Amino acid sequence: MKLYELLDGINYQLIKGDINQEITDIAYDSRKVKKGSLFVCIEGTVVDGHSFIPEAVENGAAALLVQKDVTVDDDNVAIVKVENTRYGLAFVSDCFYNHPSRNINLIGITGTKGKTTCTYMVKYIMEEASRKTGLIGTIQNMIGDEILYAERTTPESYDLQTLFSEMIKKGANDVVMEVSSQGLQLHRVSCCDFKIGVFTNLYKDHISPLEHKDMEEYLNAKIKLFKMCKTGLVNIDSDYGQRVIDEAECPVYTFGIEKDCDIKASNIIKHPSSVEFDVVTPWFSGHINVNIPGKFTVYNALAAIGVCGISGIPFEHIKNGLNKVKVPGRAESVETNRDFTVIVDYAHTADSLENILNTIKDFAKGRVISVFGCGGNKDRGRRFGMGEVSGRLADFTIITSDNPRSEDPLAIMNDIETGIKKTDGKYIKIVDRREAIKYAIEHALPNDVIVIAGKGHETYQIFKDKTIHFDDREVVREILNEINNK
Repeated sequence: MKLYELLDGINYQLIKGDINQEITDIAYDSRKVKKGSLFVCIEGTVVDGHSFIPEAVENGAAALLVQKDVTVDDDNVAIVKVENTRYGLAFVSDCFYNHPSRNINLIGITGTKGKTTCTYMVKYIMEEASRKTGLIGTIQNMIGDEILYAERTTPESYDLQTLFSEMIKKGANDVVMEVSSQGLQLHRVSCCDFKIGVFTNLYKDHISPLEHKDMEEYLNAKIKLFKMCKTGLVNIDSDYGQRVIDEAECPVYTFGIEKDCDIKASNIIKHPSSVEFDVVTPWFSGHINVNIPGKFTVYNALAAIGVCGISGIPFEHIKNGLNKVKVPGRAESVETNRDFTVIVDYAHTADSLENILNTIKDFAKGRVISVFGCGGNKDRGRRFGMGEVSGRLADFTIITSDNPRSEDPLAIMNDIETGIKKTDGKYIKIVDRREAIKYAIEHALPNDVIVIAGKGHETYQIFKDKTIHFDDREVVREILNEINNK
């Protein structure tokens, strides 16, 4: 494709070179540049792509897309300047792949919590209706049954457009994706043609110097999705739901439990490993069962029901899909063949830990044992909050390591302990995560529920000097096998 064709529709300034250059590929990593590539210089918080122009030129770049003044000695390399290269990358990537999102039913789900579960619910329902569906999100990217590696919740714009193109080639009719606030703010989803946008909720999880300075900035990032999509779907029970509706630039459906809304759940019945409820929508009414426990599951299911109702999926497929859905590491029960229960969950903030512990307390006949740690190089306040929540809600807490990264694991655990000491909660500290899980299992009593929180679907543990394979679910099974073989 010619360089001028990629730039058609965006404001740019040709600094030097031939606008008729043939572009064979696009890269934002200089190491991936090859002969004929357009190298897009992204200015990040740590690394500035403009600094890698010499390497890109040496690797064969035909053109550069920049937002700063740069010079290049090679007269064969074109230089194009735009106001924002993050948006520029999204624009040229969409054009390079011939606007793939226009050819699919693209569904974007944003919010602090529930994004992953909602995407899985929608995928299960769509495939129950025999619609091949792509999924893009935190745990993994999928095309039908094919699993792809997921580096971040919302991929960089070029990688995202590549995924869309690949999914279309493999017959996807629908694509459901998690849309993070960073993905919206950093233009990763710019130029995407969203048919449906979903707002689940908003909590203060991502307020930090490296993410959002305050809730207003965080909310405004989320609202961007509803200025891009054709139809919105909003949790009206959220404290921020009405604000999203007020600023949306599209028709909006609402869902909820407590307030009047378009898609409403009632007669909710909670079970140890599932939840059931009645639902009324503009398209159908009926009874739903989901094999994931908790009130938050009802909200996630309502979002999925709304998406699929808007998409024209019959109720029978929605009911069957939700009855079959499984989400790795989200309130996931691990079979023990014992008289106690083990649940693995991704809860890694105070709010999410409170949600899962309250859910478990609703049905637990014995003690609730909480096993968790906190990630290193993160906000210390999160540690105090999670400690306080676990001390208040769990009958016994085992403080351990999560992904300590470059921090001392014991120092992180001491921060958690500071929070738990504000309560009367009983606890113990075991720095080795495997030993902590083993302690919980060996000391479990009949009807106890062990909640192993923080890592969920993750299959690794990150230390200062290494990353090791670590899957909470595998570790539980290994420990049970060891006990059985004694």
